[in-house]
Amino acid sequence: MSDIPSSVIWFAFGLTLFAGLSTGIGAAVAFFAKKTNTKLLSVSLGFSAGVMIYVSMIEIFQKAKDSLVGELGPERGYYFAVIAFFGGILLTALIDKLVPSGSNPHELRELSDISDVQHSVRSKQALYRMGLFSALAIAIHNFPEGLATFFSAIEDPALGLSVAIAVAIHNIPEGIAVSIPVYYSTESRSKAFFLSFLSGLAEPVGALIGYFFLLPYFNGLTFGITFGMVAGIMVFISLDELLPTAEKYGEHHLSIYGLIAGMAVMAVSLLLFV
Repeated sequence: MSDIPSSVIWFAFGLTLFAGLSTGIGAAVAFFAKKTNTKLLSVSLGFSAGVMIYVSMIEIFQKAKDSLVGELGPERGYYFAVIAFFGGILLTALIDKLVPSGSNPHELRELSDISDVQHSVRSKQALYRMGLFSALAIAIHNFPEGLATFFSAIEDPALGLSVAIAVAIHNIPEGIAVSIPVYYSTESRSKAFFLSFLSGLAEPVGALIGYFFLLPYFNGLTFGITFGMVAGIMVFISLDELLPTAEKYGEHHLSIYGLIAGMAVMAVSLLLFV
């Protein structure tokens, strides 16, 4: 993989940065909307889940399996692909377990909710601490997402773009989760924006780790294992975070319609590059 053009490397970093810093969009939504449009977010999160699930199961896992079969043979290669897939799920589940349960970064907060908390909890320090914990939790979650976006773009720029857009959509409510409590506790828009962007920087950091520690050793075997794990990571994020949040803040059918639309758009986009 040492012959990867530098333009592709920079493009992959750029996509990862875009996906990570989209938490700032969530901060803007929090500041300029009196009430979060939960129906729109529900459809958007369902759409993001549809893109991520479809591309993981149809495209990324298949590429992982083909690469491993080429290195290890049909039977062993398939076994390794499946193990890598569930290894990615296990890795993300362990990261999820390490995050304090009271600081769920995907727990969408509305302006009115935090305003009520501000009146019921006298100490603004408690609100500020809520924002800081949310920022830390989001940073932990975003690290494997950065790896997924980066390596998808390395393999196929069009695929990487689709993954980056899906990740960016699901990062919007994360920005809301950080910015609202920080803003209400400090009354500083700049500080709220800064922490939202800072939490998103974990994704390009994940890409940097992948570039320096994984990319130099890339061959058919390491590529297949990494891509298998990326598929597992994205499926876990979709099932554990995106869909439950989409259903909680919208009608059940809205999230499903978004899910199907995301799958359909991803399918069409992949067909265009056949």
